[in-house]
Amino acid sequence: MLLLEESLSHLGPSVLLLLQLLLPPASAFFPNIWSLLAAPGSITHQDLTEEAALNVTLQLFLEQPPPGRPPLHLEDFLGRTLLADDLFAAYFGPGFPSRRFRAALGEVSRANAAQDFLPTSKNDPDLHFDAERLGQGHTRLVGALRETLVAARALDHTLARQRLGAALHALQDFYSHSNWVELGKQQPHPHLLWPRRELGSLAQVGDPTCSDCEELSCPENLLGFTLLTSGYFGTHPPKPPGKCSHGGHFDRSSSQPPRGGINKDSTSPGFSPHHMLHLQAAKLALLASIQAFSLLRSRLGDSGFSRLLDISPASSLSFVLDTTGSMGEEINAAKIQARHIVEQRRGSPMEPVHYVLVPFHDPGFGPVFTTSDPDSFWQQLNEIQALGGGDEPEMCLSALELALLHTPPLSDIFVFTDASPKDAFLTNRVESLTQERRCRVTFLVTEDPSRVQHRARREVLSPLRFEPYEAVALASGGEVIFTKDQHIRDVAAIVGDSMADLVTLPLEPPVVVPGKPLVFIVDGLLQRLTVRIHGEVSSFCIRNPAGVCQGQEEGEGPLGHTRRFGQFWMVTMNDPLQKGTWEIQVTAKGTPRVRVQAQTSLDFLFYFGIPVEEGPHPGLYPLTQPVAGLQTQLLVEVTGLGSRGESGDPLPHFSHVVLRGVPKGAELGRVPLEPMGPWERGLLAASLSPTLLSTAGPFSLELIGQDGGGQGLHRAAPQPCSVVPVLLEVRGKGKVRLGLERKGAAPLLTRPPPQLSGPPGFLAPGTKAPLGLHIASFSGPQDLDLRASVNPSFALTSNLSRVLLEHNESAWGRLWLEVPDSATPDSVVVVTVTAMGREASSVPPTHAFLRLLVLAPAPQDQLAAPAHSSGPVLTTASPGFHPSTLVTRGIAGGGLAGNTWWGTVGGVLLLLGLASW
Repeated sequence: MLLLEESLSHLGPSVLLLLQLLLPPASAFFPNIWSLLAAPGSITHQDLTEEAALNVTLQLFLEQPPPGRPPLHLEDFLGRTLLADDLFAAYFGPGFPSRRFRAALGEVSRANAAQDFLPTSKNDPDLHFDAERLGQGHTRLVGALRETLVAARALDHTLARQRLGAALHALQDFYSHSNWVELGKQQPHPHLLWPRRELGSLAQVGDPTCSDCEELSCPENLLGFTLLTSGYFGTHPPKPPGKCSHGGHFDRSSSQPPRGGINKDSTSPGFSPHHMLHLQAAKLALLASIQAFSLLRSRLGDSGFSRLLDISPASSLSFVLDTTGSMGEEINAAKIQARHIVEQRRGSPMEPVHYVLVPFHDPGFGPVFTTSDPDSFWQQLNEIQALGGGDEPEMCLSALELALLHTPPLSDIFVFTDASPKDAFLTNRVESLTQERRCRVTFLVTEDPSRVQHRARREVLSPLRFEPYEAVALASGGEVIFTKDQHIRDVAAIVGDSMADLVTLPLEPPVVVPGKPLVFIVDGLLQRLTVRIHGEVSSFCIRNPAGVCQGQEEGEGPLGHTRRFGQFWMVTMNDPLQKGTWEIQVTAKGTPRVRVQAQTSLDFLFYFGIPVEEGPHPGLYPLTQPVAGLQTQLLVEVTGLGSRGESGDPLPHFSHVVLRGVPKGAELGRVPLEPMGPWERGLLAASLSPTLLSTAGPFSLELIGQDGGGQGLHRAAPQPCSVVPVLLEVRGKGKVRLGLERKGAAPLLTRPPPQLSGPPGFLAPGTKAPLGLHIASFSGPQDLDLRASVNPSFALTSNLSRVLLEHNESAWGRLWLEVPDSATPDSVVVVTVTAMGREASSVPPTHAFLRLLVLAPAPQDQLAAPAHSSGPVLTTASPGFHPSTLVTRGIAGGGLAGNTWWGTVGGVLLLLGLASW
């Protein structure tokens, strides 16, 4: 504990306040890789979740050979650490990115770990198989799996991953918190994943289960019996006489006789009295997690399962279309691009996996059309015609918001319009939603004076009327491209280019400054580099490190091919690219826009978090955006490293993260990146101080380092970040405090923004669901208005509309969501809460988004096991696929190697990539 106390000594009072809020949850396997600072060598929920997903993904790849490529062979993966990058390279081919797949796994893993932090779950014994609530835990586990299936079939994969993470957390906790391992069991519980199956042989209220143990390590404290039990944690519910505790320093029940505990969460006796059985519990938890993933695959089918985990290098295709009478050419351009993408990529790894279409005009917008079938999408798009309307402005941002709510994360959304937004009041909310969804928005705007007779204007419109589009594009990492009718088909080609998964290279400076060149770095991992220049340009020169210049003349040049469409230039550079420093010199009227993009396998994902280094669950508490006044960790996951190090070649590496103000590009700070865990996982961390994060505007993240040849390496996050001024959350059902509370009283932090915690379970038609509203300030006084909305338009009321907060002060209120009898079963509801500074306040709004599921009564066969089976069906597409031996690379001191486990109905489970354990 001395190490933990020393590590906490540098944290400020606001972070210590945060830590107070996170200490009391019931314990489990430690949440994530950050937990290993407290218990090195332990296996975390993140490890179990990601390894299980990789194993089932490999099984899918082995059973479904890739079109046009040789099949995968199991022996090629023996003795190797299993990595997402390597799986994708073997199946789809070298260079195909695993970024979206890894992001989806991250969503599931963080939802899993969040069960130890969320106010609606951290103290609920049913969600952790604590306090002998084994039957209740079984019901909740099966319910979460059912919700996963329903959300996935509704194509809301974000919600499906959240529910999957919750289900996996409970499933994994069963093996750490119960005495299943101590009973000598070598396989997962055969009934745990099935509804209407009894767990059997449960200890009853009057059955003593543990003897007293005053040591940290308690290998012999379980009484000699064959009944299933689990430990009590804390004081709720109180531990009856003779019952086992969970155990560990932070379990108050463990000081009451019988002392000690039985949890196997970690390798540390200070946290886990049965630490000596940690690896055995982890093995069974991993096997059970593989069973759960395989069950979902069997129920969703291979295509549905692949969409759930984004097992594809391809992006989604999402269009927002103005359908007023003047939009004929734009609609035709969208149709041409969509048709080209569908036909060119059909059957290939880059075929879009999800399609979204939202029309709009005035006064209406929508409905949203979503599908995974390209033919259905094309048919729906082909039916859209430019009819009616014709006056400016239009309901563009409302339609875009609808598209964002239904578009998968890390996607591009394309908006075709010739009108300004009528709903500009939605600008900030849409900006925040683009960052929560990590989606990039590109506006293709045709403002052609020759068509004024087709577009009526009810009033004189401001020349600044397109600024909301500029703001949304800036916040999302996208752009606004103004063009004319005759060029829209050519300019719309950027739709296909963007879907090629190009990265945007950072420019120095990021905007054109007269007389000063724009500088960017080309490393040895880039190819297919494209420069786009947009504006009233008289000349430009793209100069490589050797001094060779590619100018504005159309056609082939010394470095590539230049095309021009009105005021839009697109220059495609020839491969191979010369490595080093490149320059772009632009002479233009006004401020032209320049964007440099390239294809590369080396990219990165990131998220923020608060380190929780004390208590039963040390780990990283995830944030979507930093909160003002809090010490924050930036966690970076580098994608595309694969097994580069195995060849002996020097590895590319990033050494620092640079924060720059947006849009001017002034450097705000430079922080070293520290590796976390094995190099092949590509995990890096940086500590960001409240002072560094005190910027009032958005900031960009740029990673710098060197490639394997010693050349400079630069990568930028696809969109900027923002520091939110307050913590905003919605709690689920249960007791909710009302009023104010200051530092030093009860815990303040329960969940970071903008991900909100909703009611446990699900919404039912004809009910009213209470949601607890909580807001906290860590950076100074705040006077805020609170507003809430819901999509679809259900009745939503609140008893808290304004709040005045001092430094380190919180306020609580309540929302009531009325779900009508007519609510569509198995549909998704999105609640949005906004905290806004009053009147002329300069405080930017804070938004929080909560996704909830309206669930129909469970059909009898939703998760029912076949009558002839005692467990999950583990195969889906290969009736002749025979059982095989577990394959694993052993670890020192572990018990995971050399064991055989058979699927219950002809299934095979593969255990690979466990060397880091």
